[in-house]
Amino acid sequence: MAKSGSTPIHLIVMLLVTYFLCTVGKSNALACPLPPELATKLHVDQVAVDSASSDYGNIVHSKPAAVLYPSSIEDIQRLVRSSYNCPIPFGISVRGNGHSVNGQDMARDGVVVDMKSLRENKHGIKIRVYKNHLFADVGGEQLWIDVLHTTAAQGLSPVSWTDFLYLSVGGTLSNAGISGQTFLHGPQISNVYELDVITGNGELVTCSKRNNSDLFDSVLGGLGQFGIITRARIGLRSAPAKVRWSRAFYSNFSDFIRDQERIARGSQRDVANYLEEKHGIIYCLELTKYYFVDDIASEIDQDLQQVFKDFAHVPGFIDAKFVSHQDFLTRVPNVENESLTHPWQNLFIPKSRISDFNSGVLREIVLKRNITTGPVLFYPLNRHKWDAKSSAVIPDEEIFYTTSFLHTGGIDNWQVYDDQNKAVVRFCEEAGIKIVKYLADYTTIEEWIKHFGSKWTTFRERKAQYDPKNILSPGQKIFNGI
Repeated sequence: MAKSGSTPIHLIVMLLVTYFLCTVGKSNALACPLPPELATKLHVDQVAVDSASSDYGNIVHSKPAAVLYPSSIEDIQRLVRSSYNCPIPFGISVRGNGHSVNGQDMARDGVVVDMKSLRENKHGIKIRVYKNHLFADVGGEQLWIDVLHTTAAQGLSPVSWTDFLYLSVGGTLSNAGISGQTFLHGPQISNVYELDVITGNGELVTCSKRNNSDLFDSVLGGLGQFGIITRARIGLRSAPAKVRWSRAFYSNFSDFIRDQERIARGSQRDVANYLEEKHGIIYCLELTKYYFVDDIASEIDQDLQQVFKDFAHVPGFIDAKFVSHQDFLTRVPNVENESLTHPWQNLFIPKSRISDFNSGVLREIVLKRNITTGPVLFYPLNRHKWDAKSSAVIPDEEIFYTTSFLHTGGIDNWQVYDDQNKAVVRFCEEAGIKIVKYLADYTTIEEWIKHFGSKWTTFRERKAQYDPKNILSPGQKIFNGI
């Protein structure tokens, strides 16, 4: 291959890139030449395009015109500026680790930025731990599993986690980032001190609660609509030495809910054959107790026994063990299989209607259909732990629940799970249960306006300010038709 510095080859590359952009625009775009720095990093081959045409859900498929493999933050800026300066801009989506489930990280006929290339080269921000200040600067492309390993090596840990760690930092912060610990520490977006963001005109802006605070609030939970997160400064704390991981099983939903709210601890629905056969549905309350080097294991057991003494779980059905902090946080494995689909559904439910949700959804839909595969997560969250100024949408009540149906299906049978997901939403609408979709997959502007409710006007105004040409994250299908 000739060196790109030679004049004839350089001219050919520029012509090819110019032609590509003539075909990318949202409609009949004019020619928009890209800077030569991107010529070798913008891929239009079938392998690259196919890699960005699907996601973890493996249900929605949408082909971009090209994929950018950046080697620096400046490469992403150059791409965004090229679209912004184009008479008819093209859409740009960012792919952290491809774990959206409904095409949210896709860009039909646009460009997908594959952040994996930043993780794999020496020019990314990586993970820089500032032990004395208890924070870390982390590239938006980094995965939480790597944040865990890097901080643990220095005896530290992020304050707030997700239940699944093979997600990118920029990806979870663009949504919220929740887990069974969120009740105590708030979502991940409530534990960020500072961000570097590329806005819709290609400008790199550092923002925080003190500087450019409106952009900071906009981006957190903003579904990628206002900027591309390239760096996040996240809060740290001392990491525990061990975790006492206990699970108690319930047959009565009211008891299960009451005990959860006593400790506001994350829980996971699990299956124990005996209880399931006897009661139809069982509920599993998951409780952890961290202990540090100087803590005594027997005293921790005494503390847990005192907690469980007042609980109404099924007697004799408690599973408890000591595990390392890292083993506990990685308890949800990373399974990649192109022959599988993941028609997941994640909902926030107000506490006042949680019993109606149990009877109408868990018993009348989930139990009777008996098709659910994979875990169903179910735990309470506290509204006051969320920043109301962020873009994230949650129910109005102080305590609300999240439920996640983490289905796994085949290529040919995902529709049955999708039908069940729709039946769940339909029941809630008919029963007047004001659910909020987390990781929402709406396709019309009317649905999004309803979703954001009182936040819609601010959300729309922020879009006009930070991405006025509707370039960023077209896969969310929020402003595509505007």
